[in-house]
Amino acid sequence: MLRKIRITLAVICFALITLLLLDFTGTLHTWFGWLARIQFLPAVLALNVAVVASLVVLTLLLGRVYCSVICPLGVFQDIVSWLSGRRRKYRYRFSYSPAKRWLRIAVLVLFVAAIAAGIGSLVALLAPYSAYGRIAANLFAPIYRWGNNLLAYFAERADSYAFYQTDVWLKSLPTLLVAAATFIVLVVLAWRGGRTYCNTICPVGTVLGALARYSLFRPVIDERKCNSCTLCARKCKASCIDAARHRIDYSRCVACMDCIDTCRHGAISYRLRELRPKQDETERRGGKAAAAHAEAPADPARRSFLTGAGLLLGSAALHAQEKKVDGGLAVILDKKVPARHTPIVPPGAVSLRHMAAHCTGCQLCVSSCPNGVLRPSSGLMTLMQPESSYERGYCRPECVVCSEVCPAGAILKITPAEKSAIQVGRAVWVRDNCVPLTDGVACGNCARHCPTGAITMVLSDPERADNPKIPAINEERCIGCGACENLCPARPFSAIYVEGYTYHRTI
Repeated sequence: MLRKIRITLAVICFALITLLLLDFTGTLHTWFGWLARIQFLPAVLALNVAVVASLVVLTLLLGRVYCSVICPLGVFQDIVSWLSGRRRKYRYRFSYSPAKRWLRIAVLVLFVAAIAAGIGSLVALLAPYSAYGRIAANLFAPIYRWGNNLLAYFAERADSYAFYQTDVWLKSLPTLLVAAATFIVLVVLAWRGGRTYCNTICPVGTVLGALARYSLFRPVIDERKCNSCTLCARKCKASCIDAARHRIDYSRCVACMDCIDTCRHGAISYRLRELRPKQDETERRGGKAAAAHAEAPADPARRSFLTGAGLLLGSAALHAQEKKVDGGLAVILDKKVPARHTPIVPPGAVSLRHMAAHCTGCQLCVSSCPNGVLRPSSGLMTLMQPESSYERGYCRPECVVCSEVCPAGAILKITPAEKSAIQVGRAVWVRDNCVPLTDGVACGNCARHCPTGAITMVLSDPERADNPKIPAINEERCIGCGACENLCPARPFSAIYVEGYTYHRTI
């Protein structure tokens, strides 16, 4: 019964989080956006004390339920492992293996160091929610959108507009390659070893595992009923049941309840742990050797686990303080990305440093952006973190979707009124690309579409009234929305582009 409840909740959470990452309409975030905010690492980076405290209490009470129900990457591995286990020959393919504590500690220390140093690319590689986010956004989303476009095609021919066409395009080749590599590694590990990734590499699993050692409720083996058939150990995808010694490594147990469902003698039950160790029958008879064998060995790595968890929370707290248009004037060609000296990050991101320190690269804002502005960075230090680019659209002043969906506090929630006063960059005019000067015809697209009136058209030569007009930019009014860059008819490079600000300004 417990296993069925766990599976039901896990499937619901997994399906809804996946749909959040695939949804391009923004409707699901209104109802289920909270599922992204209860992910452990984003909540820590956002200093969401209520969520972090709730997850800690949940783990201390029930064990690593987060890993088996809430974390989408954990559930994804369970699905792969379940498919592998459907083969009759491999139903009971697991076996107990000692915990690789040195590897878990090393990865956790490296992860904490990456957060402290602001190396967002490494954080994004190791964070479980981010890993699943880039898989869903880069591998599953195109299939989802192609399916939507197919439905839209048939619906249109039936005079129905319940569906509409959406573009499917490559937002970042490096991120796609990383997502594909992550997908392959996870599938191979889960297919062969179940929860290998969770119990050797995942830093969140390591932190929660340290807490789960003291959980009040846990699976317990009753030695009097156990006949040492080892079915529980061979079914345990966490490889944490030592059937020979009748022990469970609770730092690796993800509370999946598979062992309880597998045991044919009712020797394993999920119950309140005994605060005092129960005396063994041989100990009551005075057998000192047997009593020493039954006594749980001290764990020298316990302090290291708890220290790593403290470093993770402390580091996050420290950092928290601190469609193409041609205008009728040029041949329609694909626009090329200008060489920006400073990247552009969305309004609400505060600064490049704030973005690097908080973003986990989960791709939720990228997949949710309705204007096609956000895409993953290709920079080594900020790999997979969102940047703004205006080849396919511009950042409309009334749109604040990215600030509403960000679960990690990398993009702070803002209102449309606040967004209209935030300068993320400034427009820069490139004389050699401007259509009035290159083709000798009037344009003014940039001035007509500037939402803040920061661009006006002036005579290129004030002394001659018949000269073509060129744009003049008032940097004090420009907010860097990219409307001018996106709607400029010049190809392949716009005659006006946006250069980012390291720190955002308010006008």
